[in-house]
Amino acid sequence: MTTVKAYAMDGPTSSFHPVTLERREPGPTEIYFEIKYAGICHSDIHTGRGEWGPAIYPLTPGHEIAGIVTKIGTDVTKFAVGDRVGVGCFVDSCGHCETCQAGFEQFCQTDGGTIWTYNNLGRDGLPTAGGYSQGITVEQDYVCRIPDSLGLDVAAPIMCAGITLYSPLTRWGAGPGKKVAIVGMGGLGHMGVQIAAALGAETHVISRTRSKEADALRFGAVELHPTSENGTWDSMRGEFDLIVSTLSDGVELDDLLACVKPQGVVAVVGLPEQRQDFAMSSIVQQQKILAGSNIGGIAKTQEVLDFCAEHNIAPQIEVISGDKINEAWDNVVDAKVRYRYVIDTATF
Repeated sequence: MTTVKAYAMDGPTSSFHPVTLERREPGPTEIYFEIKYAGICHSDIHTGRGEWGPAIYPLTPGHEIAGIVTKIGTDVTKFAVGDRVGVGCFVDSCGHCETCQAGFEQFCQTDGGTIWTYNNLGRDGLPTAGGYSQGITVEQDYVCRIPDSLGLDVAAPIMCAGITLYSPLTRWGAGPGKKVAIVGMGGLGHMGVQIAAALGAETHVISRTRSKEADALRFGAVELHPTSENGTWDSMRGEFDLIVSTLSDGVELDDLLACVKPQGVVAVVGLPEQRQDFAMSSIVQQQKILAGSNIGGIAKTQEVLDFCAEHNIAPQIEVISGDKINEAWDNVVDAKVRYRYVIDTATF
């Protein structure tokens, strides 16, 4: 076992505090890597605060992880000591079912299903613990290689925020000749704007106010549409081929569906706490599509890392120390971060 420093919370209302974790030595096809940076995702907060159901405490979250390989198993072929690597939302699956074989390991269909990076039981029978720590042991098939041109600090959020937007944008054909809108420009949305623009789409932002207009244009959007201003919704009717919504609440699905062209797509990546409703006529009358999207498989995640490196795309981050995690969580909830907090584990 390898002992590492980490931060954990003991319950849905508790604060983070330093702890020590034990990480298993790498098995034959596993690697151990020292975590250098870990992004803070709103999903961490939903999980840790019990907003998506009971969690396993003490909980060490974090599924935007980047670091350096320091140990490998005897049969590892994909990585070597010294490699720059990343891990996202899951660390294991059966690898054999139809969805795993198709490259959608995040939808593993076996009884055990996908093993998430934290708040799950791992192959050793112990609760998984995530990236708010200084090291982790993972099966080599669930690790991605970080291109040399990406700093480890900016690479970490791509493991979730990047793939979460890249997946629906590429699935639904964002590219030249397409008009795409990103709803919300937070940690997810600001990556979506950059990716959609790099794919060649005419990229727009739908936001409540103009407060992020300059940033939206800097990231590659051609226009920001402030929904708090009179006439904005009417001006967007039937305008877009694809809308990707990063919001978990605050926008009606019927309003978004009205803004896409006939046979257009509204893809939702935000996960609301409450049930969402829409009128069936919003999709039936003009053959529109309402779709959900949830991260991507390992191959797709590697693809977005390479794409970001090729197109000089990076999240805008604020690096923090471990003792600032509690404050950072509150700031994320209050939408006070622009645009992603990343924890420097050397501060633990």
